[in-house]
Amino acid sequence: MSSTVVVLLLFAGVSEAAGRILPLVAGRPGMSRTFVAGLLLPAGLVEGVVFALWPLTARTVADLVLSSPPPGTGLVWTPSLVVPLLLAAVLAFPLLGPLLHFLLFVGVGAGLVGPLATAGGLGWWSAAGCVAAAGTGLGLAVEAVRRLVVRFSATGVRESIA
Repeated sequence: MSSTVVVLLLFAGVSEAAGRILPLVAGRPGMSRTFVAGLLLPAGLVEGVVFALWPLTARTVADLVLSSPPPGTGLVWTPSLVVPLLLAAVLAFPLLGPLLHFLLFVGVGAGLVGPLATAGGLGWWSAAGCVAAAGTGLGLAVEAVRRLVVRFSATGVRESIA
């Protein structure tokens, strides 16, 4: 993966995390900027890693679907595939349109289908199913981790009533 792709994935991850964290923080007055930055940077790194894993996970799902997967290099991000993902992450802010955000992710996934179909020897619809399954699985895993983090952080905040 080139350094340009890594930087674009990190920007997409931070933007996605900002779209999820900042609306929650806006409703809580008194939160320091350093605390918000402390939440935003690790969350952005995690989101960037999940984005980076999407083609690898799709290729793994495709290998599981095929009885004898063809040898070859894995599916990798290219700058032309990452730029729409970065745009989708920028539009992650809930007030700017979750439906448009979802449609852009579908577009990015459709962009991954062609390279996966040629790399894996699959038909277009089979490759689309593998990309969708990989994206859905990664999305559900990240959402589960988010809920666990919220649950654990909420239990530590409770104060006793004197």
